[in-house]
Amino acid sequence: MIRRREFITLLGSAAATWPRAARAQQRERVRRIAVLMGGTDEAWGSRVAAFRQAFEQLGWSEGHNIQTDIRWGNNDPERIAALARELVAIRPEVIFAGPSNTVIRVQRETRTIPIVFVSVSDPIGQGIVESLARPTGNVTGFSNLEFSLMGKWLQILKETAPAIERVALMIFVGNAASSNWYRTFDRLAPSFAIEPIAAPIRERGDIESTIDALARRRNGGLIVPGDTFVETPALRRMIVELTAQHRVPALYTRPEFVAEGGLMCYGIDQIDPYRRAAGYVDRILRGETPADLPVQQPIKFELIINLRTAKALGVTVPLALQASADELIE
Repeated sequence: MIRRREFITLLGSAAATWPRAARAQQRERVRRIAVLMGGTDEAWGSRVAAFRQAFEQLGWSEGHNIQTDIRWGNNDPERIAALARELVAIRPEVIFAGPSNTVIRVQRETRTIPIVFVSVSDPIGQGIVESLARPTGNVTGFSNLEFSLMGKWLQILKETAPAIERVALMIFVGNAASSNWYRTFDRLAPSFAIEPIAAPIRERGDIESTIDALARRRNGGLIVPGDTFVETPALRRMIVELTAQHRVPALYTRPEFVAEGGLMCYGIDQIDPYRRAAGYVDRILRGETPADLPVQQPIKFELIINLRTAKALGVTVPLALQASADELIE
């Protein structure tokens, strides 16, 4: 039998314990986010790893207070669409997605779950957001290359190989921003005395035929803006090998191409937006909404030149351009 005084003491002790237990449960509540990348783990794995590392530094520990569901689209539009439906169905609190074609698919599936994007060119032009400063709806994130960079690419390529008369712009047909890239390319190329050649690619053979066609006539060049398809390591190596074999000067936007023997790269630091995106996912989990978080523009650009490749191609990189490079491979 419990005496009245003992019962009151026990009741008071339990009442003091319950708030602490409730707070502990609240602290330990596991939140759920989803990651959908349209490329392959092999090509984009390091970027997602950078995101997860930055996210952990903000206090999120996998299996402790966060659960992350990661899916890879493998450059397959049907697979990306199916994975978008699958991830929306599990009702995560935030979806982290990229590039454009993947974000658009996720956006079609949900207008309520917050989406943080990366690797999106011109998010307004593609209808992903209505405003950069204050995005409406459930989407915000970090934009990728801007179409104005086309002029810079043409300028660098022309300075490096002044004899160039024709340039092919090679973009995967599944790239949601390809039409905008080609419009900008067609508009700006003539001002550099360059004939623009659209080179949409669907499969490996299209890459070979594009570079072969450039090689059959003198003074051709190539620009590869980069997307989930051409960034696949096997295709990346093939492009570099074919341009070397046919002595075609090429400019890329990803440093991996230059590290493997490509001529030059000018583009954004690809890892930086993924690290920064972790902060946006963190803020949304802590109560902010996408409308509170402006779309961020790239802030880190890099120029990398492979002087060994330039010598093999018989082109002389101007000293001024070398001086402005972030890295020279000799």
